[in-house]
Amino acid sequence: MHITTLQALRAIYRPASERALKKEIPSLDVHAVQFIGLSPFVVLASGGADAAHPSLDASPRGGEPGFVKVLGAQTLLVPDAPGNNRLDTLENIVSTGQLGLLFMVPGFDETLRVNGRAVLSTDATDLQLFADAKRAPTLVIRLTVASVYLHCAKALMRSQLWDASRHPHRTAMPTMGEMLRDQIQAFKGETIEVDLQAVMLERYQQSL
Repeated sequence: MHITTLQALRAIYRPASERALKKEIPSLDVHAVQFIGLSPFVVLASGGADAAHPSLDASPRGGEPGFVKVLGAQTLLVPDAPGNNRLDTLENIVSTGQLGLLFMVPGFDETLRVNGRAVLSTDATDLQLFADAKRAPTLVIRLTVASVYLHCAKALMRSQLWDASRHPHRTAMPTMGEMLRDQIQAFKGETIEVDLQAVMLERYQQSL
């Protein structure tokens, strides 16, 4: 059986707790600013404007802790570091202007969620804030904050994400190159050469 209405969905869950509803705030407070300052990793969630064929995207971004700049209670700047130039997230922002962010801090089981309206900025003043970065961004994502809330620790506690004793060895799966080769062969009918893992990692290091 599929759930197809909001009424049917709500019928199988208890109402949200008062704390869960009240924790959402409309701007960044001192705790959210501190969390972002400690965070070296954020996931950007976006979607395209075509409802029939939505170009959904969840894109990981990383840097030194605090690489996302806080300009005030309502504004964040996310630098666009060099990537694969697919531009999935950036195209979605151009299409809809909507963006969700999930900040993570190593060792913290809590996460921070920030949602709002986003634009792509090449303003010299915005770019200058990242002048000391190893690689200056071509543009920055300027987010006007609409909602902020701390997400509880349950998911990361269940996954024991930070417990190194539970981390599988990288050899549990093929290398990135080997997986790409197999996927492209299976779905595109094309054959590509596979770099050694060490060669691929060295290439990544040169573009961090």
